[in-house]
Amino acid sequence: MTAALAARVMSASRSLLLASLPLALALQPGCGDPDEGGDGETGDDGGGDGTGGDGGGDDGGGDGGDGSDDGAGPGGGGALRAVGGQIVDADGEPVRITGINWFGFETPELAPHGLRLRSMDSMLDQVAELGFNTLRVPFATQMFDPGSAAGGIDFNLNPDLMGKTPPEILDILVDKAGARGLRIILDRHRPDANGQSELWYTDQYPEERWISDWVALAERYRDNPVVIAFDLHNEPHGAATWGDGVQATDWRAAAARAGDAILAAHPDILIVVEGIESFDDQYYWWGGNLRGAAGAPVELAVPERLVYSAHDYPSSLFEQPWFSDPTYPANLPGVWRDTWGYLAEDGTAPVLVGEFGTRHETESDQLWLQSLAQYIGDNGLSFTFWTLNPNSGDTGGILEDDWQTVREDKMAVLTPIMASPLP
Repeated sequence: MTAALAARVMSASRSLLLASLPLALALQPGCGDPDEGGDGETGDDGGGDGTGGDGGGDDGGGDGGDGSDDGAGPGGGGALRAVGGQIVDADGEPVRITGINWFGFETPELAPHGLRLRSMDSMLDQVAELGFNTLRVPFATQMFDPGSAAGGIDFNLNPDLMGKTPPEILDILVDKAGARGLRIILDRHRPDANGQSELWYTDQYPEERWISDWVALAERYRDNPVVIAFDLHNEPHGAATWGDGVQATDWRAAAARAGDAILAAHPDILIVVEGIESFDDQYYWWGGNLRGAAGAPVELAVPERLVYSAHDYPSSLFEQPWFSDPTYPANLPGVWRDTWGYLAEDGTAPVLVGEFGTRHETESDQLWLQSLAQYIGDNGLSFTFWTLNPNSGDTGGILEDDWQTVREDKMAVLTPIMASPLP
């Protein structure tokens, strides 16, 4: 570690030793069977909008799978790096993350949804068979609290999850995903399981806890190449600012503090930094506004680890002004370039479109999805589609409500922009 890095990490990690205790305790064995519940992730404020409602429980038929872990081994071909506007492998060859979100760890169940209807094995088999190479896994800090317990699981279908804590279930998910050649992005989606927060901290879960949990996860997965990236906080919005130097609200500065602390423990992990909602009085989707990075980029002590991320949604979630432009959808590539796409197009840093999804029912939504897929493909961007789950209230998922049948209309748009498995 360089002296500069050591100094920055010490500043970022004050009180880490004490603050890391909850995660350390949570990683010990234990079990429970709380009542399950859904969660909603919606809301609009000004020009921005909360997205991806992970609400409701699982319903419909399911299958038990075969419980096997057949497939490619979890080993990888070396750390991924961020070079210019691309993600590259250990040989410097460009690669693309083309994945899907599977949520649940950020909800009151504190476990992936769908496991009361299907086995984790069968779900992961289907993800791999559909051609995705990565899972983005949202979680809540609450899952690392002592005594937190997972719900919404049929243990007849998932006997290996019996008696496991939420962090232990995450370990199992990582191992099973790796056995199928899938890679994992961990997304700190919420502080607690009841709803999103504007900022990366709350009174209950302060910044020190946020950083210390990430450092503990970095240490836990440092030697596991299946986990390739940490998405530091989902959809900063509202009071979140970019580059103004106000410690309480400056998301750019907070991301650097957390990123440097993580990289001190795990120098090979990619650090994913989302945008905010409003910059210079220009509003966008929550977590999607990266205009500020043009003049005030995130600076990490370890080079070639930064990936920016934007979220984007259609008019069915909120009638943003660009949807009523008379040139729609031809105007969309310009909107995307100005707000976040310029970072990759100009070779500044890679961009992951970390969430985008739709019920795909209206003409406007269909045009939006086709246009965004083309933009992603034309510019060689990475993505994780929202979502595998059908119980996302405002977007639905790749699966129908039976948790098995595939929405072929959505897959028809995504399949042409899929990439090969990651090393």
